[in-house]
Amino acid sequence: MSNSVYQINKGINQSIEFKGLKAQYIWYLGGGVIVLMILFAIMYIAGLPSLICIGIIGISGTVWVLKIYKMSHKYGEYGMMKALAKRQIPKAVKSQSRKIFRMMK
Repeated sequence: MSNSVYQINKGINQSIEFKGLKAQYIWYLGGGVIVLMILFAIMYIAGLPSLICIGIIGISGTVWVLKIYKMSHKYGEYGMMKALAKRQIPKAVKSQSRKIFRMMK
């Protein structure tokens, strides 16, 4: 039998990255492309000229891609989830009575 040479996968447990986009931002970009395609179809069926449809979709798509890349570089893989979780933590807890501080007997 001949010996086989296998490549070792050094990317085990690494997040997915595609052209600088990390993790969930790839899904956001894909979802945005699908929404823009549906929007183009709706505008085209509604009777708008195709050049106007292409212009609107082109500008919106460019803005969407730039925004996704900006978020990907700003927050990284888990940063956006951490930022959203941090917003939900209250700055102060107010209580009108001291009843909650009494010890149970």
